[in-house]
Amino acid sequence: VIGHSRYQESKRIAIFLSMPDEIQTEEIIEDIFKQGKECFIPRYKPHSNHMDMLKLSSAEDISSLTLTSWNILQPSDDDSAREEALAGGGLDLIFMPGLGFDKKGNRLGRGKGYYDTYLERCMKHPSGKPYTIALAFREQICESVPVAENDVQVDEVLYEDS
Repeated sequence: VIGHSRYQESKRIAIFLSMPDEIQTEEIIEDIFKQGKECFIPRYKPHSNHMDMLKLSSAEDISSLTLTSWNILQPSDDDSAREEALAGGGLDLIFMPGLGFDKKGNRLGRGKGYYDTYLERCMKHPSGKPYTIALAFREQICESVPVAENDVQVDEVLYEDS
């Protein structure tokens, strides 16, 4: 990931804070800060498909986040001091999680449509849609995954041996 040309070229990067069954992202987050890039993480709104990407000030900032009922760390609802990526310069790159992927870039998420809805908002931003890279285990690559009309394909799926 760290050697990827899209990552190297990007200044404003959104990345998920990994759950135990996902590709671990801590080292990538540390590298984002080491290279002087800006790092944004998701804040999901429960009972909706709305998600914002909020700026982290440092890798250590993660320890100040709140644990949600889904066991995900994220900025609290009353944390209004953080920059939302689309209120500023947009994003260059989004690293995306998922349950399954196919080689055409279709992604099976957890069913709420958070990333699809967020990418729709990105497309309306002056900086346009960021490049999207899904991080996967080889076992998550399928022949095909079910897709709906509003699903947005990822630009690239990175997995071992890809």
